[in-house]
Amino acid sequence: MKSEKENIIEEAARILGFISKERLSEEEKKWAIEETLQGFREHINPGFLEYRKGVSTDYTALEWRDSRTTFEDIHGKIYLDCLGGFGMYNTGHRHPVVLEAVLNQLKKQALHSLEILDPLRPMLAKLVAMITPGNLQYSFFCNSGSEAVEGAIKLAKLHTQRKVFIAATRGFHGKTLGALSATSRADFREPFMPLLPGFIHLPYGDYEAVEAVVKSGELTGDRVSAIILEPVQAEGGVNLPPPDYFPKVRRLCDEHETLLIIDEVQTGMGRTGKLFGCEHYGVAPDIMCLGKSFGGGVMPIGAFVSTKEIWQKMIPNPFLHTSTFGGNSLACAAAIAAIKVTLEEDLPAKASEQGKYFLENLKILVQRFNRFCLEARGLGLLLAIEFISDRVGFEVAKRLFDEGILVAGTLLRAKTIRIEPPLIITRKEIDYALELMEKVFRSIEKDLDMILKMEKPEYFK
Repeated sequence: MKSEKENIIEEAARILGFISKERLSEEEKKWAIEETLQGFREHINPGFLEYRKGVSTDYTALEWRDSRTTFEDIHGKIYLDCLGGFGMYNTGHRHPVVLEAVLNQLKKQALHSLEILDPLRPMLAKLVAMITPGNLQYSFFCNSGSEAVEGAIKLAKLHTQRKVFIAATRGFHGKTLGALSATSRADFREPFMPLLPGFIHLPYGDYEAVEAVVKSGELTGDRVSAIILEPVQAEGGVNLPPPDYFPKVRRLCDEHETLLIIDEVQTGMGRTGKLFGCEHYGVAPDIMCLGKSFGGGVMPIGAFVSTKEIWQKMIPNPFLHTSTFGGNSLACAAAIAAIKVTLEEDLPAKASEQGKYFLENLKILVQRFNRFCLEARGLGLLLAIEFISDRVGFEVAKRLFDEGILVAGTLLRAKTIRIEPPLIITRKEIDYALELMEKVFRSIEKDLDMILKMEKPEYFK
């Protein structure tokens, strides 16, 4: 009889064998599906399986490989990626330049020692200072957008010595404790209350409300440390502010020595048609948060970036904020390559051009199917269609999935469907997506009365 240790080693070896394979037999596919479902059910969270059943025609489809603008599942079905990992795949899937940089670094070293000075971190930081707007100079690298927001909150508190923050309703900044305090969604906040004190949420785009709180704080002593905003609210439904909103907020911050934190985790690296979303408004932040596509769709990396003046209180004790894996060599190599690719291939311009074309045609579809479509909106290749209900949105996403087009709602809601393809998507691929969207919309129109009577899956109520 094998020992427990021998069973574990054998199980690990079988999984490593699975990873090493280019092709799978039918028996191996069946094993992988069974292992995945059992693993989610018993060791991850069975709720994810219920989610997939609710929004997928085939919830047993497993990711297998990706390339450029597509995913391939374990059965060999190809999906055109119009979701982009919620903004992660700006440069496309496994861009060869990004992949090469990571593999070259991996041949020498994977993770840094944390004691000897590592070269790629300062080299990346220099590039970030060169590409970001305003006078941003110093960077702290972490592993995700949420971590970037956490660091930005800490830095703002450290610099201003104030405790009050203004964020926006429908804003999303992550789910770690500090980031969740800035996020406005009740579904995510309520189970963990009380969160960090001092966060005030005001309607996005309402400058008068922001001005009133900032000026009231001057009178009461509850002075605002920072205002944290997204250039376009992505998770909140692809909401754009009035054109003068950010310039007015910037001036207000300057007048009251309040910091402006701009969360570019999803809007950065060319997504909106500019390298950074705030550039549409001619505004530079005091602190910028980066993530998602910053790692070129190959490695996870986030960052918060700020000015020399604001960074001063971090200098006497550089250990005030640290991360074991933040700014590791592989992640930095990926981000350096991502910057090169983004600029060399002019991905912001591509996002702008292709986004205008995509949005114009989405608006035509919305007009044609206005019985259940309300609006198409967006900026660059951060696009959305809003429907009359969550149920309709879920059904649209499900039927598009069946047709091989990946889109998604806003996590547990689908009244608004987000469309965020890689910025390298071609006109031919957009036309293909639009053709299948029209096909799905025709089927929705035919079945609309039935769909409206359907219960929304329990997980999304």
